[in-house]
Amino acid sequence: MTDVSTPSLDLSQSTPEITRQICDIESVSGNEGALADAIEAAVSGLPHLEVIRIGHNVVARTRLGRAERVVIAGHIDTVPLNDNLPTRWEEIDGVDYLWGRGTVDMKSGVAVQLKLAVELTDPRVDITWMWYENEEVSSELNGLGILAAARPDLFEADFAILGEPSNSQIEGGCNGTIRIEVRTFGTRAHSARSWVGANAIHAAGPVLDVLSRYEAAQVEVDSLIYREGLNAVGISGGIAGNVIPDECMVHINYRFAPDKTADQAIAHLEQLFGAWDITVVDRAEGARPGLDAPLARAFAEAVGGTPKPKYGWTDVARFSALGVPAVNYGPGDPVKAHADDERVSVQQILDCEVGLRSWLQADGEARAVGAADEADAGTVR
Repeated sequence: MTDVSTPSLDLSQSTPEITRQICDIESVSGNEGALADAIEAAVSGLPHLEVIRIGHNVVARTRLGRAERVVIAGHIDTVPLNDNLPTRWEEIDGVDYLWGRGTVDMKSGVAVQLKLAVELTDPRVDITWMWYENEEVSSELNGLGILAAARPDLFEADFAILGEPSNSQIEGGCNGTIRIEVRTFGTRAHSARSWVGANAIHAAGPVLDVLSRYEAAQVEVDSLIYREGLNAVGISGGIAGNVIPDECMVHINYRFAPDKTADQAIAHLEQLFGAWDITVVDRAEGARPGLDAPLARAFAEAVGGTPKPKYGWTDVARFSALGVPAVNYGPGDPVKAHADDERVSVQQILDCEVGLRSWLQADGEARAVGAADEADAGTVR
């Protein structure tokens, strides 16, 4: 007897409808098991795909002997809910949207990938599809990292596409990120006799002055302009309402362009804040755009539009570190990622499907299929 409590996916439906299906399978980071099971079941048994399951990570790949291989990846976890499931269809100013957690970040991209994984039985390149867990939490839990450690052979590819939301346009590379803690120190005293102590919070004023005067750079890397940022993202200090504090900490985040390494970014921070006690608490390398790779150029030509930089950090950096050029390409406005009113345009889902299909499929059928999907878009509700 079939366990009716186990969710299933119907990948014969339109990509907006598949998005609705997978969004309504709640998969907040750490709870991806049910969705991973549904994805594995949906792509298993297809003669053109070899399916590999490691943890809550599902890999499906073609073995057609093509001269080139592309990895296309998407994470299946979301940030926590806030009364934004189940999903619903809505229309705003004549535009159809699917509203709900995960619609933008990034289950609409995963829906497109699943649809194409099933239907593209004879693509022009070999494809490794990756759907992975725990992107939204600590780096050591990241599913791509788990896969790379367990099966590095799965990352042998000429190009990679990550389905991060990018308004169905190519966004190349990503900024790197460094977080540091800057501490100032003083001497405790009773606040009624403050002159016998030294206030560590007051001593943090010059640190904030450095930040307020700082002019963040705009850096050109491979024809894309990356905007940097240096900001205090937290401050803490104080012991009690009648005690002069002897320690204060300013938490600072530096988003740096991919023209420099994390070590170079840290050296820059040390120049700025070398007068104080500094602790590096997090670091992640950026990724160059990767648009000079032959496959990337062909993909950009097929998709159209003008590639843009990715300002936030994404897992394209993991591929870049492995020597695989990678870009971000997925439906959804990044501004709506993690928002309580998270919602994705139905048209963007269809556009992303057409873009990927037209590049991956060797014949001219792609645009005809995309046009048919657009004609059917009004029935997905």
